[in-house]
Amino acid sequence: MKTTYLKPVLDLAATGAKIKTVMKDKGITARELQIIMDFPYVQTIYNWFAGKNMPTIDNLVVLAKILAVPMDDLVVTSLVETVIDDEDEEELSA
Repeated sequence: MKTTYLKPVLDLAATGAKIKTVMKDKGITARELQIIMDFPYVQTIYNWFAGKNMPTIDNLVVLAKILAVPMDDLVVTSLVETVIDDEDEEELSA
């Protein structure tokens, strides 16, 4: 028997776009955020915008506080189906 689960996965591009939008709404520029978060390069933030990478969890906590929004408002996920063959699982536990 097969069981299907929906697994959330991070959507880097959508998360970057969301961070950029919230920053714009709050009137904070990438350069200002770079200074506030003490990053050596503003490119770190532009890489978030482009979906090249995500803020680390500690930076995400700080970013959410700076922008005065819950972290869930910054992170975008999509659901992906994962199928597990229960028969394979039974063989492993035997």
